[in-house]
Amino acid sequence: MSKNTLFDKVWDAHTVATLPSGQTQLFIGLHLIHEVTSPQAFAMMRDRGLKVPYPERTVATVDHIVPTEDQSRPLADSLAEEMMQHLENNTKEHGIHFYNVGSGSQGIVHVIAPEQGLTQPGMTIACGDSHTSTHGAFGAIAFGIGTSQVRDVLASQTLALGKLKVRKIEVNGTLQPGVYAKDVILHIIRKLGVQGGVGYAYEFAGTTFENMDMEARMTVCNMAIEGGARCGYINPDRVTYDYLKDRDFAPKGADWDKAIAWWESLRSDKDAEYDDVVVFDAAEIAPTVTWGITPAQGIGVDEPIPTVAQMPVDERAIAEEAYQYMDLAPGAPIIGTKVDVCFVGSCTNGRITDLREAAKFAAGKQVATGVKAFIVPGSERVKKQAEAEGLDVVFKNAGFEWREAGCSMCLAMNPDKLVGRQLSASSSNRNFKGRQGSSSGRTLLMSPVMVIAAAVTGKVTDVRELMN
Repeated sequence: MSKNTLFDKVWDAHTVATLPSGQTQLFIGLHLIHEVTSPQAFAMMRDRGLKVPYPERTVATVDHIVPTEDQSRPLADSLAEEMMQHLENNTKEHGIHFYNVGSGSQGIVHVIAPEQGLTQPGMTIACGDSHTSTHGAFGAIAFGIGTSQVRDVLASQTLALGKLKVRKIEVNGTLQPGVYAKDVILHIIRKLGVQGGVGYAYEFAGTTFENMDMEARMTVCNMAIEGGARCGYINPDRVTYDYLKDRDFAPKGADWDKAIAWWESLRSDKDAEYDDVVVFDAAEIAPTVTWGITPAQGIGVDEPIPTVAQMPVDERAIAEEAYQYMDLAPGAPIIGTKVDVCFVGSCTNGRITDLREAAKFAAGKQVATGVKAFIVPGSERVKKQAEAEGLDVVFKNAGFEWREAGCSMCLAMNPDKLVGRQLSASSSNRNFKGRQGSSSGRTLLMSPVMVIAAAVTGKVTDVRELMN
């Protein structure tokens, strides 16, 4: 088993007890909740006459069901309105802070916590959402949990978990122009598979990650879960501390210096032992696009769609399924594939740096005829910042719709949905069948700038062509 890694240190520091099952009872420092996975958890609490003992350790927002166009109440979708009311009532009853629409700080749960400094190194974090691994970018150990576990954390501030193995994933070198954090994590998942991380925590290390800003690191950790890992993290460093300094909930004054000293002590030791180590060369990573129905079915944008014969035997059945569902031919180029909808947003790529980079490629161009293209900021603060920088004007002048903050078409539990067999170029995190709101809709995952390139050309395009 691993030894002296950040994961081991944080795990040990938060261990309350070893349970008869052999699992660890782990203290959870920060619990993030939203409107989808919390109503049933609160109902279970109510049925047992339980109260939340540490409401100050739970923070709520609304993101999954909130519309990104008309947000007037009551919401047009009666179920969404009901879920909204449940969250409002439950947070009020238990004294939990709730960032509601219009508060100025509402947004996707995995965007608002980092931007406010709620997420900090050395924390254990839980949320009833798969992509809680995002917070690992700060050197936290963050778990996506189910509704019954949301209840457990609300009731006890602990979780019962089995300790994970730790795989170190090193990426070294400088990324080529046009290659971003999204391409890096898609490349890793392509190589290791969607089941490759089962039973593991992923430690992302190497010069490539060291040179990324915090929002790029969040993109990488966000999709660790798509590679099968239970969580993913990056050791905290000066980049982390500079991002956190002076944010709402960051330590202040003398407490700041104490915090940095503690955070530094949590970094994996130079002689730390890992259960596995995998190394990649950044120079080999190209702008990457998924062609199938899992995040592992990805290729460099300049590669052809793989044939069945090129696949490992155990991946051939799902490849056949993907060809049929996606209507794409094995051996054909992915470049030139016509797109219908282009979406920039989500907890993976809806932050201010994502929007800034996307705007560079949208400036002076026009969305292709017949393409629906829209930009959804990850939070109200991101939206305000983008508008202060004039990014919204750049997008609107280019023919993109500029929306309110929310999860939007990432999972389409709101009005933002594909229709029929539409094909989406998406900066989100999952390309499963029906993921974006239509049972037959199709999704190609890519970086925000690749989405912009697809939007202005009407087809999958190598963004490096626009750079030239």
